[in-house]
Amino acid sequence: MIFFEKIVKSYTNNHPAPTTVLDDVTLTIAPNEFLSVVGQSGAGKTTLLKLLLAEEHPTAGSVFFESVNVHTIPSARLPYYRRKIGVVFQDFRLLPIKTAYENIAFGMEAAGRTDEEIEEDVPQVLELVGLADKAESFPHELSGGEKQRVAIARAIINQPDVIIADEPTGNLDPLNAWEIIKLLQKINELGTTVILATHDKDIINSLGRRVVTLERGKIVRDDKQGRYIL
Repeated sequence: MIFFEKIVKSYTNNHPAPTTVLDDVTLTIAPNEFLSVVGQSGAGKTTLLKLLLAEEHPTAGSVFFESVNVHTIPSARLPYYRRKIGVVFQDFRLLPIKTAYENIAFGMEAAGRTDEEIEEDVPQVLELVGLADKAESFPHELSGGEKQRVAIARAIINQPDVIIADEPTGNLDPLNAWEIIKLLQKINELGTTVILATHDKDIINSLGRRVVTLERGKIVRDDKQGRYIL
């Protein structure tokens, strides 16, 4: 489904010698897989995800999504491509003046969905993430865990093929962090590919899923039932 082929990503940053963030990275992600990408800050995790979203372009190599080179997609078509990928961020990125319901509905509106579809789908997704009773709550009225649940609901509302979760538990206490991971597992079991980037050693070690370890821009480990080893 997703294939990173010999990816190199370098930045010049106005210095004579470029900084290489990813170095000859080749990686295949199968449909419906739950993959964790680990590594210390600066290892290249976020850059890898941005390449998949076509927010960054590789210096060399190619990224394929369903056999399409994502960096050859015309800019006018990129929004349609990105609808196949839901993104969950560490800092939630909710719209503060919109309720939980409205934050989720906004993603559907942006995709051109009808009012009838919104009225049918948003309550179902709120139910899935355990927030049916928080539909009319604004972000400032929600806990950190509840905000992240709204963010996940927004990410899955248009039924993407892939969910990218970039440090989704970074701002949460351990109990809420586990609830978010359980929710991502549930979404994966329903047929969505999940790519999790995290520093959380305990979560990685308890998942028992595939773990890819990045170190200085290179893949140094790729274990089918991996642990957090740096």
